[in-house]
Amino acid sequence: MPSGSGQNPSTLAWDQGAVWHPYTQMLNAPPPLPIARGEGAWLIAEDGRRYLDAIASWWVTLHGHAEPAIVNAIARQAEALEQVIFAGCTHRPAAELAARLTEILPAGLSRVFYSDNGSTAVEVALKLALQYWRLRQEPARTRFVTLEHAYHGDTAAAMSVSEPSYFTAAFEPLLFSVLRAPAAYCYRCPVGLRRESCNIDCLAPLETLLAANAGQIAAVLVEPLLQGAGGMIVHPREFLTGVRRLCDQYGVLLIADEVLTGFGRTGAMFACELAGIAPDIICLSKGLTGGFLPMAATVATEAIYQAFLSPDRGRAFFHGHSFTANPLGCAAALASLQIFHDEPVLRRVGQIGAIHQERLRALRGHARVGDFRRIGAVAAVELKQDQYDYLSDCAPRLRQYYLDRGVLLRPLGNVIYVLPPYRITDGELHQVWDVITQSLDWLD
Repeated sequence: MPSGSGQNPSTLAWDQGAVWHPYTQMLNAPPPLPIARGEGAWLIAEDGRRYLDAIASWWVTLHGHAEPAIVNAIARQAEALEQVIFAGCTHRPAAELAARLTEILPAGLSRVFYSDNGSTAVEVALKLALQYWRLRQEPARTRFVTLEHAYHGDTAAAMSVSEPSYFTAAFEPLLFSVLRAPAAYCYRCPVGLRRESCNIDCLAPLETLLAANAGQIAAVLVEPLLQGAGGMIVHPREFLTGVRRLCDQYGVLLIADEVLTGFGRTGAMFACELAGIAPDIICLSKGLTGGFLPMAATVATEAIYQAFLSPDRGRAFFHGHSFTANPLGCAAALASLQIFHDEPVLRRVGQIGAIHQERLRALRGHARVGDFRRIGAVAAVELKQDQYDYLSDCAPRLRQYYLDRGVLLRPLGNVIYVLPPYRITDGELHQVWDVITQSLDWLD
């Protein structure tokens, strides 16, 4: 604030401060909500108004807001050790978390590399894959295959492997090219078939790419079974199984971006489990700490890790973050995993999914509904439109409609989705769906 202004910063209105909020200008959104606290599935504003958080605060809040067990774990850890450099040092919470993760992850994922958010988890995975092949004396393997409609983050490499979109257009000079294969977007089938009679024929273009670029591809990168920002697209399990088979057939690594799908969102602890496959590298974040603190992990197989071991320091993986393996984040993650151990969390996910399915079925045939889809605790309604459009005019109108009725939903363009914290009650979840159903009749 300029000196002599005479205005105390603490008295500034929430919409007049120095904060630059993501997407606010693009979406022509109203001033941001001044949230004071949270409890369970609820957010409470400064003026006392309550909002049901039906999107888990950007998909991170796992169990519920202010989850006591995680709050207490962070407080205990803060009294002992809040931060230490992780290059040359280690600490018990990081070692214990790595051990717990490798126990519950798909088979073969045994080496945990920590970072601090989903984008960096993906960056780490891409760099690991690239250097792995260089260390294996196959330096020509520099290309990546990703899926249409993909979104993997906002850092440079993560944008490169994402679908070209509004998110990436301004930064095109920074990005590298990738090979793109169709996603199993059954509502808008990329090969013009119907799911009831197809044989996952959308895998054929991927096989063509792998065959035509033999010896040049480092890895295939997928969001397993659920593409989030691309429109909450749910893939058949056979699609992911087929991707794994093709990676094995053509000798390339498979990277699974489970930043969104991990920790129960799809009904299993990890989406890859539902297809019965294990990737070579997996990316984790968002729900890793229960949504309390920014943290990420990129977990690789022992074979990948062994390729980097050498007396030659030049073979090391030169990547690190200031807050790598932050003890507070590790403590939060351990407490979240303990909740999974102590409580029937996945059973609760199943109950959420059953309510989703019931309410989606009731929308069948609605004039505005083009498609609905669900996996685990995630449900989506795609409104009829020629194509998926993140900047659809209906999104900000619907968002305000929901806020006016005490529900925080943030449609992805013409896709309305529900992705709640697991502590949401049946009644609260029905309240969310009641508001969504009413909005479909309200929308003109």
